[in-house]
Amino acid sequence: MRISRLETFMQRVGDRPRLLVKITTDDGIAGWAEAYNHGPDRALVPLLEYLFTQIEGVDARRVGYVNQYLLQSSRFPPGALGLAAIAAIDHALWDIAGKAAGLPVYQLLGGAVRDRVRVYAGLYSAPDVPQLAERTTELNERYGFTAFKLSPYRGDIHATRWGAVCREIGDWFGAVRERLPDAWEFAFDAHACIWEPGQAVQLAAALAPNEPLFLEEPIRPEHVPAWARIRSEMRVPLATGESLYTPNEFLALLAAQGADIVQPDICVVGGLTQMRKIAVLAEAHYVGVAPHNPMGPLATAANLHFAAATTNFDILEYKPDDTTWCVDPYLPVDGYLQLRPDRPGWGVEIDESALAHDDYVHWERRVPVRPDGSTAYM
Repeated sequence: MRISRLETFMQRVGDRPRLLVKITTDDGIAGWAEAYNHGPDRALVPLLEYLFTQIEGVDARRVGYVNQYLLQSSRFPPGALGLAAIAAIDHALWDIAGKAAGLPVYQLLGGAVRDRVRVYAGLYSAPDVPQLAERTTELNERYGFTAFKLSPYRGDIHATRWGAVCREIGDWFGAVRERLPDAWEFAFDAHACIWEPGQAVQLAAALAPNEPLFLEEPIRPEHVPAWARIRSEMRVPLATGESLYTPNEFLALLAAQGADIVQPDICVVGGLTQMRKIAVLAEAHYVGVAPHNPMGPLATAANLHFAAATTNFDILEYKPDDTTWCVDPYLPVDGYLQLRPDRPGWGVEIDESALAHDDYVHWERRVPVRPDGSTAYM
């Protein structure tokens, strides 16, 4: 069962580009994966082709061996694109391993520790309360969602006095609590836009009276002592991790007591193989894992199997976008994803006929500009 072929397909999920990866063994078993779109998505194709030359002919079931080999094969740490490529290979091989054994991937990880996986809907905006009520009610009626993630910003934060920004979102969140069911949970993703730790604490204080599920990534990830500081001063759960890449980085954050919840992205950290190591570190620090997952059905499938077998899993991000290429994505029922014990591998089917043409859609981050002409984080 040797690795014999790697193919890539440029597709989309909603309005975002997405590279799909297919690895096939010499006896015809195929494994699928979805690569994270850091931005220059087409740069992943030659990188994957290069990495394939290093693993061609290896037993596809030696997933941990391949993952470690690829991490060690570059002289320096591989970085965002390198780890995204390694993650895609890792996931395709886990899919193959499950199919070869006739088992769901979570069974290869020790079996399920839960019967279903709770998800929240990523909405990423803060519309007027009537519009938010309409959208969340629709998602609740269709999928059973009772948890949602929103933006904490209602306008141009770079051209508005910070105290006014915080007051507005605090008042808005209060109105949301009054209008929508008290049992529903709301998280807020600050997208690392805040440069000063004190401002992050102000924002948390504005949200605190209405009990957010968590405040995500208010500041940049690089300076760990700042995370320890803001967590000690906040009165809401602090979550972060999508911009961290390795178990070592998560260990530094956890040792500094810099987060209540960690959010590694399975397609960013080097795949399921590395994700499990991060979860163990978090569990040892009494910290839950709520994976970052603004992705499509293959990434969601990988996260589901991780969550099913991970004791300190909390909740999974879910973006309800349609695709043309996944026949049977995991869809929420009563706010949970159901396991598929009778399906081997990831448990989803890819329609290869839908991949016949390149469905690339251009997307790039737009860097905001302050009133003085300087640039800011978005």
